[in-house]
Amino acid sequence: MYRYDEFDASFVNQRTEQFKDQVRRRLAGELSEDEFKPLRLMNGLYLQLHAYMLRVAIPYGTLNGRQMRKLAHIARTYDKGYGHFTTRQNIQFNWPKLEDTPKILEELAEVEMHAIQTSGNCIRNVTADHFAGAAADEIADPRPYAEILRQWSSLHPEFSFLPRKFKIAITGAPNDRAAVQVHDIGLQLTRNDEGEIGFVVYVGGGLGRTPMIGRKVRDYLPEEDLLAYSEAILRVYNRYGRRDNKYKARIKILVHETGLEELKADIEEEFEKIRFGVLRLPDEEVRRIEAYFAPPPLEVGPSASEAVEARRNADAAFAQFLAHNLNPHRVPGYTSVTLSMKPIGGIPGDASDAQMEVIADLAEQYGHDEIRISHEQNVILPHVKLDDVPAIYDRLSAAEIAEGNAGLITDIIACPGMDYCALATARSIPVAQRISERFGTAERQAEIGELKIKISGCINACGHHHVGHIGILGLEKKGEEFYQVTLGGSANENASIGEIVGRGFSSEEVIDAIEKLVDTYLGLRSGKEETFLDAYRRVGEAPFKEALYGAA
Repeated sequence: MYRYDEFDASFVNQRTEQFKDQVRRRLAGELSEDEFKPLRLMNGLYLQLHAYMLRVAIPYGTLNGRQMRKLAHIARTYDKGYGHFTTRQNIQFNWPKLEDTPKILEELAEVEMHAIQTSGNCIRNVTADHFAGAAADEIADPRPYAEILRQWSSLHPEFSFLPRKFKIAITGAPNDRAAVQVHDIGLQLTRNDEGEIGFVVYVGGGLGRTPMIGRKVRDYLPEEDLLAYSEAILRVYNRYGRRDNKYKARIKILVHETGLEELKADIEEEFEKIRFGVLRLPDEEVRRIEAYFAPPPLEVGPSASEAVEARRNADAAFAQFLAHNLNPHRVPGYTSVTLSMKPIGGIPGDASDAQMEVIADLAEQYGHDEIRISHEQNVILPHVKLDDVPAIYDRLSAAEIAEGNAGLITDIIACPGMDYCALATARSIPVAQRISERFGTAERQAEIGELKIKISGCINACGHHHVGHIGILGLEKKGEEFYQVTLGGSANENASIGEIVGRGFSSEEVIDAIEKLVDTYLGLRSGKEETFLDAYRRVGEAPFKEALYGAA
């Protein structure tokens, strides 16, 4: 992983000292809340429903055991003993005291972490495939390019006050696990006919009030042009993006209102002006950054483990964990292990300080000191020897994070909702918990198979409900919480926005409504291998709508 150099350390320490003085002035009454707000947001500090919330960046979802231990320490010392992993591969602390936040940032800086650009109208945390550098289907590790983008975008003077926030995601595999098509800029690594690395480029994806799938603007962008082309996109957006209406200020609206071809022409014109200048990536610089992400020394081993197979046959829960929480590794004898932060009846994405300590232990002992956070709010050990999986599973079981449900109906994405967020119009967490409890048996989950449920507590869609196979949006209606259901969304390489099927459901009704949808799917699928999404795309919404609302 990337290690801070002298410049990085000085840069983060300067920002921390600056914020310490800003907090001092706020506490002394020298700054009003209105004056303090833009300053705190530049350092990832929000004022939520009940308290401040600090959002800490985990660039492209990569961290090590020492950093995870520091997050555990912060949760234990300055919060209520837990943190919340988000769909931006960040972690949020929901209860810090304002006077403690400078100290928290100082402690983060000790382990090369920060909260810069986790808020505000700037380029946010660049996200990547959580199996980067390990996945068997990977063309190349996307993290070196994510790091290059991070360095280029950090406090970029031209892009610190954009019309709205701006999000970039990158994947190194044809199977998109980074949701690149629902980002302002989405990048997919590819190779041309000569075998040279480049990028497929998407622009104008995004969720929220007006969900849109990104539009392809380049089939192949050469590696050396990554920064120049990204800068060209940002310049066009900064020049023409709407600032008169924050609901229409994202680049997706610019794509929609301008038209793809005209916008592409603007981007290409800007790109041609700057492509051979200072932003052209020298090969030696790419290789220098790439060296930070050199894979650990892994010895090729047998593609199957006797210890794993023996345990599989004797332990049904372990067998379920193997079936759903292991991802193929590029090196035989190894696997990537998903640690589900979705225990049955639990809060999606939450991790206690004790659980974070266990994760750090496991990474150091069994995982070459590498940890990843997924945009699906889970944790990954990317480089694990197959023979070590039983021992890891036992430690996870003791820490209550061994649920074998990755990709299943209880592996729910959910935002904090109205339990924490001042913007939310309904609660998300209780709905997620009740769905998890309703479908929580191993037999029920296995029968249903792959099914991604995503829940948001407001139209801002922090729970990515638009791209859930089943999406749930919480809304307020005459003082009561109601939940609108969408079907057919997806965030993978065949991305789609879910369709609203009808009127919303009350909090009491929504769980039964989800069960009706599941039962309808089970009754019409063409075989056990046909997933919910495949079945929905084959038959359309009619049978599901009838199940929910009766015959038209």
